[in-house]
Amino acid sequence: MRRISVLGATGSIGASTLDLIRRQPEAWDVVALTAHGNAQALAALAREFGAKIAVVADEAWLPELREALAGSGIEAAGGEAALVEAARVPADITVAAIVGCAGLAPTMAAIEQGRTVALANKEALVSAGEVMTAAVARHGTTLLPVDSEHNAIFQCLSGNAHKDVRWITLTASGGPFRDWSLEQLHTATPEQAVKHPNWSMGAKISVDSATMMNKGLEFIEAYHLFPVGLERLRIIVHPQSIIHSMVEYRDGSTLAQLGPSDMRVPIASCLAWPARMDTPLAAQLDLAAIGQLTFRAPDEERFPATRLARQVAQAGGGIPAVLNAANEVAVDAFLNGRIGFTRIAAMVDEVLGRYAPPPPAAIEDVHAVDAQARRAAQAVMEMA
Repeated sequence: MRRISVLGATGSIGASTLDLIRRQPEAWDVVALTAHGNAQALAALAREFGAKIAVVADEAWLPELREALAGSGIEAAGGEAALVEAARVPADITVAAIVGCAGLAPTMAAIEQGRTVALANKEALVSAGEVMTAAVARHGTTLLPVDSEHNAIFQCLSGNAHKDVRWITLTASGGPFRDWSLEQLHTATPEQAVKHPNWSMGAKISVDSATMMNKGLEFIEAYHLFPVGLERLRIIVHPQSIIHSMVEYRDGSTLAQLGPSDMRVPIASCLAWPARMDTPLAAQLDLAAIGQLTFRAPDEERFPATRLARQVAQAGGGIPAVLNAANEVAVDAFLNGRIGFTRIAAMVDEVLGRYAPPPPAAIEDVHAVDAQARRAAQAVMEMA
């Protein structure tokens, strides 16, 4: 049996991961499960999988978690420090799926154990890419990308040298507004933004997909995961979301990873790596039924987020953490009806122009940059 911890067990990635584990219980020993809150759901999962420890990041949920786990023998804990300690519990693989900068410290704690980390928290590499990749090298950790695009690249690069890569192409669905005019985008509502045409995701990542910021964040993440140089990374809009990314080599060969829009596919790739495992998909990929695959260049006038991300990646240092923090504040404001849809990217751009921190040397520095960028974003929003 392989020991596994799932950080962010009640989210969409966590649920998909546990669905795969549920189908092969004899293969897995679940060590730690965490959630932000939702004590009842977390306790139910901990009991089902026989976890050793269950942790809620928000300590206000801890009494309820303890009550729900009473008599089970499962340790219950709460708070940020407990979250980090859970990530340090020995496991063969840790799935890091905590959304946002809240996942930085526990992800780093898992990396420092020198085992395998399946990374689904893109903000970790965006905000702390240089710090985290240095830690991966220092501790000999195997870092496996869970995002469908990066997992696709990882698979297409298998057995090939980075020096032979001509292009890495990240594909983007374009989100729910890919065919909207700029005038229509000004009137987009949160309810419309969270209805992704291809994927079932949480509200924040769905809005990021609608603004194309999700692809911008993935561009920065790819820069850290696959060191081929920014000039060899590009984005293309692919509305069907069948090709998840491509790698073109210097001999003219292009390898692409295709699959259905189901996150269990890239998660299974990580769980079974370097082997393969069955996935319980309702439908297999049927190219004849799909009929055609189409592509278009990104429109950075309507969706400037990818341009901002490219500029931020070139700047490096602490600037990507500013982008990420400002975007989180702006998306939250949009979801709560405080700003309009097109104001999200505009706010991020304004914050980037106001705050240029030095390169972070440790996770604590990243948290400091993140906090200052959030304050700057709040100030920009209040001035509007």
